[in-house]
Amino acid sequence: MGFKALFKLYSNSQRGVSIMLAVFILSFLLAISMGISTILIRQVKIMREIGYSVIAFYAADAGIEVVLYEDRSIGLSDGYTTSTVFVNDASYDVEFHTNDITTITSIGSYENTKRAIETRY
Repeated sequence: MGFKALFKLYSNSQRGVSIMLAVFILSFLLAISMGISTILIRQVKIMREIGYSVIAFYAADAGIEVVLYEDRSIGLSDGYTTSTVFVNDASYDVEFHTNDITTITSIGSYENTKRAIETRY
């Protein structure tokens, strides 16, 4: 049964018009609310991952600071690597290379988010 047939069936009578109007309005409102909720859920996930990114960055920064301190205090050899896992499950992996220029590369990670810092001096 097509739209024209439904229209002819209900054109002479007003029965059911308010129900059909209510169903159309509710369907429209449901579609709008579903669209808005989808957008909001995506934004919440993005904001959570931004927080994870900051924690991973600070873990990488801590790794750089530890290796800089060890290099200045005891002197490190080329190819030195270290890693640590913090109480909050953040971690860092650091590589120390010394040629003409000393390079320290630190990768911090937290909840599948990784951030890297490289220092040369």
